[in-house]
Amino acid sequence: MSVTAAMVKELRERTGAGMMECKKALTETAGDLDQAIELMRKQGLAKADKKAGRVAAEGRVVVERDEAGRVAVAIEVNCETDFVAGGDDFQAFANRIAGAALAASPVDVDALLALPYADEMTIDERRREMVAKIGENIAVRRFERLECQGDVFGLYSHGSRIGVIVDLKGGDEALARDIAMHIAASRPLCVSPEDVPAEVVAKEREIFEAQARESGKPDDIIEKMVEGRVRKYLNEVALVGQPFVKDPDMTVAQRLKQAGAQVMRFVRLEVGEGVEKKVENFAEEVMAQVRGG
Repeated sequence: MSVTAAMVKELRERTGAGMMECKKALTETAGDLDQAIELMRKQGLAKADKKAGRVAAEGRVVVERDEAGRVAVAIEVNCETDFVAGGDDFQAFANRIAGAALAASPVDVDALLALPYADEMTIDERRREMVAKIGENIAVRRFERLECQGDVFGLYSHGSRIGVIVDLKGGDEALARDIAMHIAASRPLCVSPEDVPAEVVAKEREIFEAQARESGKPDDIIEKMVEGRVRKYLNEVALVGQPFVKDPDMTVAQRLKQAGAQVMRFVRLEVGEGVEKKVENFAEEVMAQVRGG
């Protein structure tokens, strides 16, 4: 029996699984919808999709570069608990994905998930398999793949939660790593004040002006106060204006000038950054399980 698009659509609606998984299950069961659902349940695919809506704010960030040192990747893979994040299987999964992103240059997360993992299995199929085995939602959230525009990459991992890549022109690998460590600690938004988005500057200026007006001072004084605060803010959020963590008596710009170097760009990923975590009451969760069981 041939598998039609309508059959695939119905199976997707009933299981929430992906199109290719549905088509494969229908092919293996000769188009029998109920058998296909049973097969997918056994394989854990439907179970994995049911967990997809659960918040996954723990996990790992992996940074890696190729042997030539000209391509680097940073990737964030999430799960629900730090216990799973610290497990060997999860760590191996995250490292394997980073290697795939490094080798294949996928354009987005969907393309990355479609890459081969092992034994004719894609990365997404392996992810689903792990969800079924572990019982937690697992997600490949984001990645950045950089081809070196300068002379050297600096990579730094702070444990498994923060990863930084710095693309440095001039200087050396030691300096690049020092700058990467600084970025991990100081969270700059961008390289220079000119790179701060105009809408961000406008919003901060609006806040500073409202604060300054409470002083009751004349408009010309208020204007100078606002401009001073804007300049201070830009130096605080731009890499080159920040005090260098290894020598706070100089700025990052001064350290770079000292070495005849320039930061072309950087990437900083932190686990769970921007993800709204669900606050659980453990006692209530246990009681809910008892009542439900």
